[in-house]
Amino acid sequence: MGKGANLVPNEADKSVSEEIKNFKWSEIRQNKWIVIDNHVYDVTNFSKKHPGGKVILMNNVGQDATDAFTSFHKDMNKVEKYLKTLKIGKVVPESDVNQNEERKDELNKDFQQLRKLAEGMNLFKPSGWFYSLHFLQLIVLDLIGTYIIYKSGYDNWLTYFIAVACLVTTQAQAGWLQHDLGHLSVFKSTKMNHLAHRVVIGAIMGFSSNRWNNRHFKHHAKPNAIKKDPDIRISYFYLLGKKLPEEIGKKKKGWLPYNLQQFYFFVTLPPAGVILSVVEQYIYMIRYMKIMDMLWISVYYLRWYFMFASSLGILGAIKLTFLVRFFYSFWFIWSTQMSHLPMEIDYDKDLSWFRTQLITTCNVEQSAFNDWVSGHLNFQIEHHLFPTMPRHNLYKIAPHVKQLCKKYDIEYQCKTMSQATFDIYNCLKESGEIWYEAYNS
Repeated sequence: MGKGANLVPNEADKSVSEEIKNFKWSEIRQNKWIVIDNHVYDVTNFSKKHPGGKVILMNNVGQDATDAFTSFHKDMNKVEKYLKTLKIGKVVPESDVNQNEERKDELNKDFQQLRKLAEGMNLFKPSGWFYSLHFLQLIVLDLIGTYIIYKSGYDNWLTYFIAVACLVTTQAQAGWLQHDLGHLSVFKSTKMNHLAHRVVIGAIMGFSSNRWNNRHFKHHAKPNAIKKDPDIRISYFYLLGKKLPEEIGKKKKGWLPYNLQQFYFFVTLPPAGVILSVVEQYIYMIRYMKIMDMLWISVYYLRWYFMFASSLGILGAIKLTFLVRFFYSFWFIWSTQMSHLPMEIDYDKDLSWFRTQLITTCNVEQSAFNDWVSGHLNFQIEHHLFPTMPRHNLYKIAPHVKQLCKKYDIEYQCKTMSQATFDIYNCLKESGEIWYEAYNS
């Protein structure tokens, strides 16, 4: 009986051990699997069904995606149901790990502790008052702009441009709100965040919710990574970083004078970016049949028609749309690009999540104006490290991020608004000169 009692658990242990397969990193990279918390997942077939899109998964295959996974997924209970069906084994601890890999693992563990600290400080809890007041400003500004147009129309150019300023501010601040909703940081419920996101970005701004999510999360997962971050895929018009300008210059390619891009960037990218974004989103919606996005955008155009067509006529309402989007584009581009363009732009090096965000992202100094005008994305570092954290809490975790940077000798860049803007000019100038020298060598 004693022997039998000992044999049963041994047999059970044997069957369990046979079920759990161990894989080396070489196998994981070769088969393009993903690792989360040392567990291996085969996402080959699931990638097509992934709610965030196939590309964002493919950009992380063969790598440890633990921190990226944790940063993007809020409802872990729901996600676990999918993960269980994809799990195929565990990672084999390798004895020949070099010092850099050990340091990377240590940093990953410290960052996970930092996340637990943020959770303990309730920094992922949104403030209802903050977002209610933020939404209220959209309504007030929109009503003021509409009232001025209704009363004055084109009769008084001063009041007309005051109305335009109100409407531009509405779009800019709506842009920051939809950004928060897209990151699931406004409501506790994921469904409520998704619904409100469609309303704000669709009905108020006239853009596609699905297309924004699909593009923006690729950027967050691999910021400034060549061929993986869609926000830097503008090489036909501008060359960014040091690698691409040299590569393209050596190939004798370039149909624009990139050595002058620091001048034409500021006046061409904002409006061109908005136009391309509108064209891309309609192609995306038609290709993937995003009917709900089309319906919400139609609400935007109907709203704009009823608000302004009676005072300005249909042509006048269309002109107003382009004018508002033109000025909004400058606000949006300048507020977002100063945090990324001057930073490292290179091919994906499979660095730790923490180090990746710090070398590709910088902050702008805190002030009431900077917080408001940038939608708190002057804390871009903290936002990239914790994408689902409500933006009004980002400054609270910043001192702890700085401490971790100091421990691992990682530079934490925080600039003045003027310096950050001027650095865009400097980095574009440097990239253009690299291209010019390679092209003419």
